[in-house]
Amino acid sequence: MAKPGSLAATGSVMQLAYLPQDFDAAVHYWTQTMGVGPFFLLENIRLGDMTYKGQPTHAVFSVAIAYWNDIQIELVRPENDAPAHYSGEHRVHDRVQHVCIVVDDIADAYAACDKAGAEILVEGKVGAAGSVIYADPGLGPGGIVEFVKLDQGGAELFAMMKEAASDWDGTEPLRRLG
Repeated sequence: MAKPGSLAATGSVMQLAYLPQDFDAAVHYWTQTMGVGPFFLLENIRLGDMTYKGQPTHAVFSVAIAYWNDIQIELVRPENDAPAHYSGEHRVHDRVQHVCIVVDDIADAYAACDKAGAEILVEGKVGAAGSVIYADPGLGPGGIVEFVKLDQGGAELFAMMKEAASDWDGTEPLRRLG
């Protein structure tokens, strides 16, 4: 059981996110070597009201998401060089860059981060009703924790991806979404 008020008490890690040096090679590795897939590609994501260390940023990134049983694997591809949680001092390649915890109330994540002395790196809106923060609780590069309150339809989108993985036959390893 997680210590009340701790970062772990906010929820379970549901995602391991990587920032590959070679995005296409990473998709190939995960689908062909690890057998994880299919990946769903969401391109040119822009968080609403995004800030990096309190300053507005116009970072754009794409992600490929797949499920490995109950764990979501996310591959992140920056699309510009604007400041973000995956650039500068927090950039790491080809290893875990951050983990993600889905929360019901983003205020709980802020409170846990404050109590832990975690530095908020990125804040932004996800759709109309969702929000996200990326925090460094002190480990530095590779130790970022993402807390996300999903927008309407987010849970259903993830459920569709997980279902696709449950009986994936290896065809169409990378599928573009919207």
